[in-house]
Amino acid sequence: MPNLTRRSFLQSAAVGTALAAPAFNRPALARTTTVTVASLLGEDKPETKIWRHIAGRVEASLPGRFRFNIVANGALGGEKEVAEGARLGSVQASLATVSALSGWVPEVQILDLPFLFRDAAHVRRVVDGPVGEDLQRRLAEENFVVGGFIDYGARHLLAKEPITRPAQLAGRRIRVIQSPLHTTLWRAYDAAPVGIPITETYNALSTGVADAMDLTKSAYAGFKLYEVVPFMTETGHIRASGVVYYAASFWNRLGEEERAVLRDATAEGADEFNRLVAEDEHASVQAALANGGQVLKAEGLEEWRAGAQAVWRDFASIVGGADKIGEVERA
Repeated sequence: MPNLTRRSFLQSAAVGTALAAPAFNRPALARTTTVTVASLLGEDKPETKIWRHIAGRVEASLPGRFRFNIVANGALGGEKEVAEGARLGSVQASLATVSALSGWVPEVQILDLPFLFRDAAHVRRVVDGPVGEDLQRRLAEENFVVGGFIDYGARHLLAKEPITRPAQLAGRRIRVIQSPLHTTLWRAYDAAPVGIPITETYNALSTGVADAMDLTKSAYAGFKLYEVVPFMTETGHIRASGVVYYAASFWNRLGEEERAVLRDATAEGADEFNRLVAEDEHASVQAALANGGQVLKAEGLEEWRAGAQAVWRDFASIVGGADKIGEVERA
């Protein structure tokens, strides 16, 4: 065995320390967290594009920290099924119309009241103010962490036959969102509402379970509903508001830096979504027309509004009172 002098010992120790030092100074590798995102529509629609946008912004700020598993085309179910999955922890993020979340937070239905909002700017003023803050707090209490409000556009009547006045709806079966407010609205026009998840609606219409429905222009083309309900009447009766949300079980595990990045990316994504929807509406109408759809103008607007007033009366106590509805109307 070679002799170990003091000098050789110190040299060996120095080398060993230098080699070992990085192990103490090197930060631990950040974990990669998978975010399962549910989208109702395909890659060409704003509902999925928004998540590609958010994922890109997050990756730029926190490389490798998150992997967004975006499941498109309603493969994880309709809005309510996805929301239930988020509460159970199987889905980490999604979009939802406020209608779909009203079973947990009835107060969100103030954004769903028919003929209340004049346009997208009117909705934006309301959700950016105290009403929006209150709804975000209530949704968080039910495990939906809101990253931003979004505007899907106005809902319009879709039918197998031309319908331009409310009286023509009498006795017809109309597919509705599984929401008391939507059921009340169409009953006011003497229609027969049938609650059907959006992912089952095409088959329900094609087999005669329903004769009509209402939806935004973008989703009308996205689900190719012009094939089964070719007549779209531009009623614009409800401004379809929604939220970008994260499951609380996912959000609560994040560090403050991760939350901040997601908040910023989601707020930007929500603005991008609204822009994309506005662009997509025109393209969607053109797609419907090219495939046999027809666009009709609503007649007797006061008759449509009269039916909506019954909804305002019935839901005033649920959404905060008649005075609150009046404040929102004047915003």
